[in-house]
Amino acid sequence: MNPIENILRKFPLVILDGAMATELERHGCDLNDSLWSAKILIENPDLIKQVHLDYFAAGADCAITARLPPVTATIEGFVKKGLSETEALSLIQSSVRIAVKARDEFWGTAENRLNRPKPLVAASIGPYGAFLADGSEYRGDYQLAEEELIEFHRPRMKALIDAGADILACETIPCLSEARAIVRLLEEFPGSYAWISFSAKDGRHISDGTPVTVCADWLDKHEQVAAVGINCTPPKYTRR
Repeated sequence: MNPIENILRKFPLVILDGAMATELERHGCDLNDSLWSAKILIENPDLIKQVHLDYFAAGADCAITARLPPVTATIEGFVKKGLSETEALSLIQSSVRIAVKARDEFWGTAENRLNRPKPLVAASIGPYGAFLADGSEYRGDYQLAEEELIEFHRPRMKALIDAGADILACETIPCLSEARAIVRLLEEFPGSYAWISFSAKDGRHISDGTPVTVCADWLDKHEQVAAVGINCTPPKYTRR
């Protein structure tokens, strides 16, 4: 069942957590590194777990896994940074396992289960453009076929699902073709769900110029799409 819909059957809304990097810096972490929060995944995973616990205690119904740095958020990217392919996969999966461990620890206390849903763990998946690091995640001008985007996303998506994520958080998607590729790939993993969140150029169009209504109409026809939204967009474009 759609995990978001499952919560909304009994509760009026789903509360997401907040920024991971800001909280890590508040705890004294120096994230001025090409590995970004992945550095903390390697050096101090218990601190990331604590941030997740803090958000659950503050009322979050969903923990989004530590967002790995865009340029290294793929197996190929981590290998370029000196990790082996096995180490890269393990690091990608550890972001999920840490969040799951925090959620299960939090949920193991009876008072934490009062009048709230069991929190979800959403595995963060960024756009292809972030890997390019050329700003194309805000343009969507990839010049790639959907099949190529599927091949790009497949290893990471499989690793995150295998690690136990409840849902995939596909964020800052700039073009409908990438959203279609993600949904087509998701069909390879029956029973898995994702939300698709676009970046937008104005109040009516996502970053590549496609009307938001066209995106919503297409995505609404696919059962494994749990929700559709907008992120990394000026607030003036997201008013109701």
